[in-house]
Amino acid sequence: MIQGLGGPTVKCIDVIQAYIQRIKEVNPFINAVVKDRFEEALQEAQQVDRLLSEGVGDEDFLQEKFPFLGVPFTVKEAFALHGMPNSSGLVSRRNLICTSDAIVVSRLKQAGAIPLGVTNCSELCMWYESSNKVYGRTNNPYDLQRIVGGSSGGEGCVLAAACSVIGVGSDIGGSIRMPAFFNGVFGHKPTTGVVPNDGQFPNARGVRIDFLCTGPMCRYAEDLKPMLRVMAGPGVEKLKLDEKVALEKIKFYCMEHDGGSVFVSPVDKEILQAQRKVVEYLEAQLGVQVQHVSIRRMKYSFQIWSAMMSSKGSDGQETQMFIDLLGDHGKPVWPSWELLKWFLGMSSHTFPAIALGLTEKLMKLSPAAMAKLVNMGQSLRTEMEDLLGANGLLLYPSHPIVAPKHHFPLGMPFNFAYTAIFNVLGLPVTQCPLGLSTEGLPLGIQVVAGPFNDHLTLALAQYLEKAFGGWVCPGKT
Repeated sequence: MIQGLGGPTVKCIDVIQAYIQRIKEVNPFINAVVKDRFEEALQEAQQVDRLLSEGVGDEDFLQEKFPFLGVPFTVKEAFALHGMPNSSGLVSRRNLICTSDAIVVSRLKQAGAIPLGVTNCSELCMWYESSNKVYGRTNNPYDLQRIVGGSSGGEGCVLAAACSVIGVGSDIGGSIRMPAFFNGVFGHKPTTGVVPNDGQFPNARGVRIDFLCTGPMCRYAEDLKPMLRVMAGPGVEKLKLDEKVALEKIKFYCMEHDGGSVFVSPVDKEILQAQRKVVEYLEAQLGVQVQHVSIRRMKYSFQIWSAMMSSKGSDGQETQMFIDLLGDHGKPVWPSWELLKWFLGMSSHTFPAIALGLTEKLMKLSPAAMAKLVNMGQSLRTEMEDLLGANGLLLYPSHPIVAPKHHFPLGMPFNFAYTAIFNVLGLPVTQCPLGLSTEGLPLGIQVVAGPFNDHLTLALAQYLEKAFGGWVCPGKT
């Protein structure tokens, strides 16, 4: 974005001003940026321009020390960003202002990136529509009547609307990949335990520490790898990002649906068609054979995810109850009372949050049923790791339907199982856009690899971007 020394240059201040202007133009419609830091961003841009004008080091030095020098970025509001709110859509936290940065935010700032503000999420990050009583609802830039996904929905939306270049998201059931899919951008859920989750609210406790992932979101696939490198810090050594990937030597597998779970929608024809085009393209261009597989346990994705999310940790620690999070160390929240208040328009919580509070105890299975599903999940993990090995990739739908209209998730609350299953399996997954449907809504696909083989999914993401066009600007068609 800011060209090298001696070549044509664009001043950082001009870049930042252009993105600020873009946010001012479109945010009234999409409501993605919920708090900005435009004045601070402009000051930081001037500092970048001053640094460059003083000729501090050559281009290689700057690239090494500040790989994102002057690049504007946005942050999911659930992460701490100094001077910004960190409510996660919870009314009782609306006046909380951060005095520090989450680790990944700090690392991106140290790499030279300039934060423009924070973006909307679902209440306590536990729903796949980004709407709450603090900031309201975020609207899809391709169709304002449709959802942006959750919980990193504002982040997916702001990137799709060309209001930011790169963004920070988190994912415990698809919260990076669903918004990336619904908004036609790239999102990567890294291998579990590589990128630090510190500095977000709510953070994972107990067994959920193994399922929550912080990761990069962006419009262009080439930004995923450098973002992951910076966000992971020393942990990046566990990944193989410097390894060259020969796609023609990869073993490709394909699964078109979960096997027919009664809890989720059938996969849309256009999503299936897009996936089949990818298979045909890979076979024609790379000379590979994509093997269609049927993994029986995937049919129970939602049940497995639910059971593993609710299981005790290795230390015997219980998972934190959602109603305790709703109270956030304050007065206890009584879901039945909140439901009555909601009907009267008096509750400070969203209906999905109240519904989750009401059902979380009801959904607790018997210890025997829980143990059976946890064992099924562990068997599925072994089966998937054996299938993919060190050199395999699985193609799988990102979601069974394209971005639905607002409130639709209330009727089909478990469709997120298509992404959630990979959190409890601990596998790296990249969501890749594949153009637009006949209705002008983004299509996409998940690319899954074995543990610590993130470099394979990222390589295919770049390949598919060149083949299928990647991000499409809203309103272009």
